[in-house]
Amino acid sequence: METRIITTKEIALAAAEIACGGLVAFPTETVYGLGADASDPVAIDKIYAAKGRPKDNPFIVHCASISDAEKAAYITEDARKLFELFSPGPLTVVLKKKPLVCAAATAGLDTVGIRIPASPAARLLIKKSGKLIAAPSANISGRVSPTSAQEVFEALDGKIAYILDGGECSVGIESVIISLAGDSPVILRPGKITRNELQQALEKDVLMKTSAGDSAPVAPGMKYTHYSPKIPTVGFTDIDKATAAAANEKDSVIIAPESLLNWEIGNFLSLGFTIDSAMRRLYSSLLLAEKEFSKIYLFVFPDGDDTDGLNNRIRKAIHSDLE
Repeated sequence: METRIITTKEIALAAAEIACGGLVAFPTETVYGLGADASDPVAIDKIYAAKGRPKDNPFIVHCASISDAEKAAYITEDARKLFELFSPGPLTVVLKKKPLVCAAATAGLDTVGIRIPASPAARLLIKKSGKLIAAPSANISGRVSPTSAQEVFEALDGKIAYILDGGECSVGIESVIISLAGDSPVILRPGKITRNELQQALEKDVLMKTSAGDSAPVAPGMKYTHYSPKIPTVGFTDIDKATAAAANEKDSVIIAPESLLNWEIGNFLSLGFTIDSAMRRLYSSLLLAEKEFSKIYLFVFPDGDDTDGLNNRIRKAIHSDLE
C-alpha cells in the first residue's frame, strides 16, 4: 500500500477513507492519531493490526462537539462541565458507552474515553467523514508517539493510505484521561490539564490511578510499555552525573531543559525553558535521538502538579535510572 501525506485541501480523500472502513492518521494538538470509524469492528481491527497493539487496550473516541459525544456515551453533569471548560482540548473523559461505539474499540468494556480535539483539521475530518473516529496514537505499539506527519510516515509507511498533515502538535503529550464512570472521579493518565485544575472544575477530590496492575486496562497508557525509544534510555536528575557518564560515550545524548545544558560538553537536545516546551519537544527529541545516537540520558523533572503528565511519559520512556 502506498502511504501519502496530504494537506487539508485534500481532506475529502481522508474522510472518504474513514467512511469506507479504512485508516487515516490525523493531527491533534496532543499527538497524531490513527483513526477509524468507531462503529465498525472490521475497521477497528485494522488499527490493532497496523500498530501491533494488544486487543485488550482500548481506544479513545474523537468527536467534533459535545453533541457528537452524546452519540457515543452517556454524558453526566460533571462530564458536561469538564467538556465546556476544557474542550476542544487535551481532555479525555471516560463514561458509560452507548451502542454506536463497537465493542472492539473499547476492548469489550462498557465504558469509552471521549475526546473533542482542539485541532481544526481533526474536527473537520470527523465532520466530513460523518463518523466518530476511534484512535490511539499513530505509531507502532509501545514506541514513541509522533507529533508530526513525517514521524507518522516513518512509523507506518505502507500500512495506511493517508496521513493528514496538520503541522507539529502544539501540546506534544497525550490528553489527560479522567474517569467519571465510577463513584469518584479518577485520573487514569495525567496530561497538560492538571489534577488541581480538574478538582477546581468539579469542586471535589480527584483520585489518581495510572496503572492497571494485573487487570485489563480501562484507558490507554495504563498497562503496556508506552512511549519507549528503541535505544537504551536512562533517567537522571543530576546533570553533572549525566554529563560525566555521557562524556565517556561518544554516541550518547543528554535530553534536558535548556537551563541545565552545557553545550561545550557532549551531545545535547534541548527541552526548552518551560514545562510546556518540554512537553512539546519530548517525543520529537526522543525520535531524533533514536536516529542519531545509541543511548539517551533523559532528565526526570521534580514532581509536581504541573509535571505529572510530563513525568508520566518520561518514566515510561526510560529503561533504568542513573545511579
